[in-house]
Amino acid sequence: MTKHPPFAVLIIALALLVAALAFASMITGPQGAGAFDLIGLLGADPDTAWLIMREVRLPRTALAVLEGATLGLAGATLQGFLRNPLADPGVIGVSSSASLFAVIVFYAGLGQYLGGLALPLAAIAGAMLCVLVLKMLAGRGGVLTLILAGVAISSISGAIMQLALNLSPNPFATQEILFWLMGSVTDRSLDHVWLATPFMLAGWALLATTAPSLDVMSLGEEAAASLGVNIPRTTTLIALGVALSVGAGAAVTGGIGFVGLVVPHLLRPLVGHKPSRLLPASALAGAALLTAADIFIRLVAIGPELKLGVVTALIGAPFFLWLVFKARAELEA
Repeated sequence: MTKHPPFAVLIIALALLVAALAFASMITGPQGAGAFDLIGLLGADPDTAWLIMREVRLPRTALAVLEGATLGLAGATLQGFLRNPLADPGVIGVSSSASLFAVIVFYAGLGQYLGGLALPLAAIAGAMLCVLVLKMLAGRGGVLTLILAGVAISSISGAIMQLALNLSPNPFATQEILFWLMGSVTDRSLDHVWLATPFMLAGWALLATTAPSLDVMSLGEEAAASLGVNIPRTTTLIALGVALSVGAGAAVTGGIGFVGLVVPHLLRPLVGHKPSRLLPASALAGAALLTAADIFIRLVAIGPELKLGVVTALIGAPFFLWLVFKARAELEA
C-alpha cells in the first residue's frame, strides 16, 4: 500500500508554497537596467516602487494564482466526474467558447467602442452561452452526452475562430488575436482582477458542493445513482461551475492549457485517490504551478517575453505523451 502524507500536512505545505511563490512573483521581474525588482526597488523612488508593485506586479500575481487555482480545481473536478485522468477543463467547450467571443471582439474592433473591459465581458458571455447550449443539448443525459455536446461546441468554436483569422483584413488584429490565444497574465490591470474574481469564486463554490458526489461517482455512474446521487443535478453544477470559473479566467488571460491535466494527475496518489480531497489540493497546486511558470518567464530573457500558455504547453504536452505511453505499457503488461 502506497504511503501518502496526511491530508492536512499536504494542504498546509501547498498553501505555504503558493504564498512563497506569490511573494517571489511580487518582487521578481525586469526593471530599469534589467535588475530584479527586489534590488531595483531598494534604490527607486517610493512612489515609483509603489506604482510598480500595485499596477504591474499585483494584477499579474493575482491572476496567475487565481487562474492556476481555477484550472487545477476544474481539472480535478472533471477528471473525477468523467472518471478519466486525461480530462481537461476544455473538454466541455467552455474555454473555446470564451475564446471565440474574445476573437469576435478583436475581429469586429468592439474594444474601441466598449472600452478595455469589452474583451473580458465578451468572453464571460461566451462561457455562459456555452452552459446554456450544453444544458439544451445534454438535457437530462449523463456523462457521455455532456462530453459529446462539449466536443461539438469546441469543434464549432474552433472552426469559427480559424475562419475569423483567415478572413481578417487587418494583419495587426490577426497578430493581436494570435498573441491573446497564446495566454498571458502580462499587461493586465486590477480592473481585470476585480471583474474575473467574483465569477471565479462563484464557480469554485459550485464545484466544491459536488465533492461528496464525486467520491460516490468513483464507483460508477449507475452505482452512484443507486446510492442516491442526483446525476443530472451534479452534471449541471459542474458545467455551471466550470463555465463561470474557467470562462472568467480565459476572459482575462487567454488560452492557458494543460494545468488542469497535469496537476490532478500528479497529486492523485498523494490524496489517496479520493476525488473530494483532490479538489482543494489541485487548486493550490495549480496556483503554485502557474505562478512558478510566470516567474520563470520573467527570469528567462530571450528577446520577446514568452507567453504563459506556451510555457504550460511545453510542460504539459510531453507529460500528456508520457501518460499515453504509460497507459499503453500497463495494457501490454
